[in-house]
Amino acid sequence: METTTSKETLGFQAEVKQLLDLMIHSLYSNKEIFLRELISNASDACDKLRFEALTSKDLFENDAELKIRVSFDKAARTITVADNGIGMSRDEVIANIGTIAKSGTREFFKALTGDQAKDAHLIGQFGVGFYSSFIAADKITLVTRRAGLGAEHGVRWESTGSGEYTIEPVSQAGRGTEVTLHLREGEDDLLYGARLRAIIRKSSDHIVLPIVMKKEEWDKDKSEHRLTAEDETVNQASALWARPKSEITQEQYDEFYKHVAHDFEAPLAHAHARVEGNKEYTQLLYLPAHAPFDLWDREHRRGVKLYVRRVFIMDDAEQLIPYYLRFVRGVIDSNDLPLNVSREILQESKDIEAIRAGSVRRVLGMIEDLAANDKDKFATFWKEFGRAFKEGVGEDHANRERIGKLLRFASTHADTDAQDVALADYVARMKPEQEKIYYVTADTFAAAKNSPHLEVFRKKGIEVLLLSERVDEWVISHLHEFDGKPLQSVAKGELDLGKLEDEAEKKEQEKEAGELKEFTDKIRQALGERVKDVRVTLRLTDSPACLVAGQHDLGANLERLLKEAGQKVPASKPILEINPRHPLLQRLTTEADSQRFSDWSHVLFDQALLSEGGQLEDPAGFVKRLNQLLVEIAGGGSRIILP
Repeated sequence: METTTSKETLGFQAEVKQLLDLMIHSLYSNKEIFLRELISNASDACDKLRFEALTSKDLFENDAELKIRVSFDKAARTITVADNGIGMSRDEVIANIGTIAKSGTREFFKALTGDQAKDAHLIGQFGVGFYSSFIAADKITLVTRRAGLGAEHGVRWESTGSGEYTIEPVSQAGRGTEVTLHLREGEDDLLYGARLRAIIRKSSDHIVLPIVMKKEEWDKDKSEHRLTAEDETVNQASALWARPKSEITQEQYDEFYKHVAHDFEAPLAHAHARVEGNKEYTQLLYLPAHAPFDLWDREHRRGVKLYVRRVFIMDDAEQLIPYYLRFVRGVIDSNDLPLNVSREILQESKDIEAIRAGSVRRVLGMIEDLAANDKDKFATFWKEFGRAFKEGVGEDHANRERIGKLLRFASTHADTDAQDVALADYVARMKPEQEKIYYVTADTFAAAKNSPHLEVFRKKGIEVLLLSERVDEWVISHLHEFDGKPLQSVAKGELDLGKLEDEAEKKEQEKEAGELKEFTDKIRQALGERVKDVRVTLRLTDSPACLVAGQHDLGANLERLLKEAGQKVPASKPILEINPRHPLLQRLTTEADSQRFSDWSHVLFDQALLSEGGQLEDPAGFVKRLNQLLVEIAGGGSRIILP
């Protein structure tokens, strides 16, 4: 190689400097992970070349046998990982090595735990694996040339990890990338073929491409191994998913998962199946044990890789897995799709529709198995992915019933925020004459748990689901019934307990409503356009008032969420329901001063709005009214204890 122009010295992105410092000083005890990461990067580079070569065969440059080579030089104290994959141009080197795209580094640092073993394994998940080489090396030299460019477009990159790197053009005959690690003092234990082979077989045996090293022979005279000119393949170099299940150990399944997911922890479950018939394909799908850092990123890449007859096609084929299952990882290998398949073809392909439907069934089967047979693992799944999974109720109409059976919610049964109540559990606990599944929605669990709308239900011992996640509004707008039982909000429409109602109480309410009609009309007049109606209710036992929506109107919580999202919301007014037995209402019935009556009416409305998690349109007006009333009451020598 000959340098064709002068060398440049450039500085790392600030986050990279911080990352390098971490690698060098904090993760030293996990030094061998660098080999896993470099081999994984080399494998990705070869996959990309194979994909691009589908439309441009010239990229192979008469060298279509893709492989990864690992070598070492005891005298020079170096380890080299080389591939004949896609390679990089000068700009790509700067973009991929001098900086870290998007928010990977920032999120990586947030995820650090202080446990060296755990933190070291986070490296691959956040796309910063290349830098792990500095754990074992004090200098790294990278030489690369992108496929399709001339030999004069080779690039050499070098850094000691001190905050700067050099980059220069070189003449490079072969395409691909070669990474050479100049080991730190004390790392000579890595300069043995047996040691490197053991690491490769442990962490990279599942790589589909052959990982080759020079064979070694025992030199009796020197009492040491010496390298020969013959290559040997260290890994199995076969597609794990294409092998019979009986030949694959659980450890091999787990190691393959860690490769495809860039994860450090074993998955919760996996499903491996070969589908034959009109459509032939193989699935190897995994449920991770924890959510990726970008699960809620709109640009989040889904983790199922598409292969066609063992040839890698793409690694984020969103057509294969619906959005609500975006956390699933694995591979799907089709025998029927064309090798030059594009995203546009995928969108219109009947084959893909069949594969997608089959994959969804397989994933739901895994989750159902956890729910039935491993409560702890299912609890982990729900904690990590429950919110995303709930989206399926609206997205996947064909599987809505199966999804509904897997949903979990908090409820008044345990009165904790643990989402461990299945709808089937709720139905099994329903009172003999109960006809509906009751729920309440709110912005927070505390607001849901303490909602005044629950008071009569708690009094009668009727369980209510406590829904406090934003996605819950989406769920109940699509899940109208379960097991023949309709879902009913406790904060919408007239209180209807069906056969659970006490006829004597109902008659007493109707009597009070008639007697207090003039009083409720007066409150409605005082509140004006703020309410649709004011009425007496049995819904309350402790609170003076609450707000309810009309049976066919948007619920208050959903209305708030839509407004926050910038959407137009149909105009609707709440109904104010009052508890005539509350001391505040009894005091108000005797209030003769019209202004004070109006102020109390507005305070009642605002209190009811606040108690359900709403926001006041005029907080200052509320405080002013309340203060004025408190002053007048205090001055009059009487006190009302507000609930």
